[in-house]
Amino acid sequence: NAAIPPGEPNGWQIVAPSAVPFREGDPIPHALSKAEIQSLVAAFAAATRRAIAAGFEVIEIHGAHGYLINEFLSPVSNLREDEYGGDFENRLRFLREVIHAVRHEMPREMPLFLRISATDWVDGGWTVEDSVALARIVKPLGVDLIDTSSGGNALHATIPVGPGYQVPLSGQIREEAGILTGAVGMITEPAQAESVLASGQADIVLLARELLRDPYFPMRAAQALGAPV
Repeated sequence: NAAIPPGEPNGWQIVAPSAVPFREGDPIPHALSKAEIQSLVAAFAAATRRAIAAGFEVIEIHGAHGYLINEFLSPVSNLREDEYGGDFENRLRFLREVIHAVRHEMPREMPLFLRISATDWVDGGWTVEDSVALARIVKPLGVDLIDTSSGGNALHATIPVGPGYQVPLSGQIREEAGILTGAVGMITEPAQAESVLASGQADIVLLARELLRDPYFPMRAAQALGAPV
């Protein structure tokens, strides 16, 4: 869902029942027209061209955490009644179009990652089984790795937050879909990260907050694990 230009009340156009607010009292999102959807697909392609021109060596499509692609995928937020909503295949349509557009701009040898919320953590929402099915579909489209996060699209989700709590999701997708995966989420110690790889639950561990807390984490990890620098 996307905001429309100012002029409508509060900058939003009220459309129902194909759009729902994140929480009670939030503005009702504008349900994208098909022309707007195609303009966003083109914007993903343009962003890919800019990233390649800037020298990036990996492209990742962000389809998690309640952002637009996640909103299309999840039955919690996608109430559309056209070819972009309804059944599983239709809810994947926008993502498939984005992948096609992005991959078209990329050199064949450049890796393409896809970040997903592997589960909504709510009844009736997106599940890890849906994520396995998605991974099987996007692999032949040119996605090389599933960056496996979760949540962010349902307000009242019950999330079992703890060290490595999303790692089993990565492991299930890797095993059942036969695709490379990345593990994320409260992975903060070198031995912990190494165990994720050694146990076959992921092919790469992706860190964010720990690198903000400790910019020298790679050096510390190398020392702890006896790896040459």
